[in-house]
Amino acid sequence: MADVLNGASARPVSEQSTAELVQHASEQLSRLVRDELALARAELTEKGKHAGVGAGLFGGGGALALYGLGALFVSFGLLLALVMPGWVAALIVAVVLFAAAGALAMVGRKQVRQAVPPVPERAVDSVRADVDTVTTAVKSHGNGAKRT
Repeated sequence: MADVLNGASARPVSEQSTAELVQHASEQLSRLVRDELALARAELTEKGKHAGVGAGLFGGGGALALYGLGALFVSFGLLLALVMPGWVAALIVAVVLFAAAGALAMVGRKQVRQAVPPVPERAVDSVRADVDTVTTAVKSHGNGAKRT
């Protein structure tokens, strides 16, 4: 922790001026904020990709369900026309399309669940840890200064 307080300076904290300490703290705070924002951006990008893939798979499942419904209606029409080989084929196609639509919908649902909630949890935890570290360092440094 002393390295963090010392920054790039080779002199001990007790020998640095207040202006130097404030400058080091400002630099470190700026770097910390940039790093935390980069982490949050990366995390939200990842979650956005999962949401996009999930939405696309849901859409694909819906489109296949519509095709399955169309094939099912064709199969009922062919059934009524008593053309046995035609309706059996159409019914098989409809069942296969519905099964594929169900599989796509389940995979899409899993992808969307991975993207929720859209909060950069790791970045928030990291910021909390940073705040705790800085608070502890300031308190311990402040307590040390009061004793001398």
